Amino acid sequence: MKLDARLEAVRAFVPAGGTVADIGTDHGYLAAALVQSGQAERVIASDLNLGPCEAARRTVREANLRESIEVRQGDGLTVLAPGEAQTVCIAGMGGALMTDILAAAPLVMKKLQTLVLQPMNGAYELRHYLYTHSWHVADEALVVADDRIYTVIRAEKGRRKMPDALTLEIGPVLWERKPELLRHHIESLLFGARRAVAGMEKSERAKKSAKYKEAQKRIKALEERLVW
Repeated sequence: MKLDARLEAVRAFVPAGGTVADIGTDHGYLAAALVQSGQAERVIASDLNLGPCEAARRTVREANLRESIEVRQGDGLTVLAPGEAQTVCIAGMGGALMTDILAAAPLVMKKLQTLVLQPMNGAYELRHYLYTHSWHVADEALVVADDRIYTVIRAEKGRRKMPDALTLEIGPVLWERKPELLRHHIESLLFGARRAVAGMEKSERAKKSAKYKEAQKRIKALEERLVW
């Protein structure tokens, strides 16, 4: 199963062996690749909606993987029994939605060992949730697909010191290792921050707010992180 660069980066972060749950599986391509590569012994592929589940079942059937991949329709981690999977993958959703999915299933979370997460946005909120719930960022990667930079996070159990807010936004492991795409990543965060400030500057009331001052401070802090 040939994956695009984004899903390949997710696959690369999955520990070998055991059972993996692919939440929001869509067409089931990641699930199939995990089994075909020998990385996962079994995959539970789930999606909230019937259409993606049918597409995933078709992928599984055509790849002759019905003995190794089970497709379930359901909401988030509620498709799993505690201890049924060791690793959970969630890709292509916003960080806030991922946080809600994780928070909604504490008993399942308690038995998991690894989370592989690829947020489309809201990475700060997601990382903050992990650190406040006895998880931490063990590894991170930046990857380009379809002319966009994506962040992939591998989280593991274990309480660690909470990074500062800006490092949580950029990514603690990314900031520590300084990968090739890090400046592009920070520049994309800056673009969004400057656009938000430009919107506030259209209102005199907004320009006098604490939110505006905080946004300006954030821009300055991100600009300082471009130099190392």
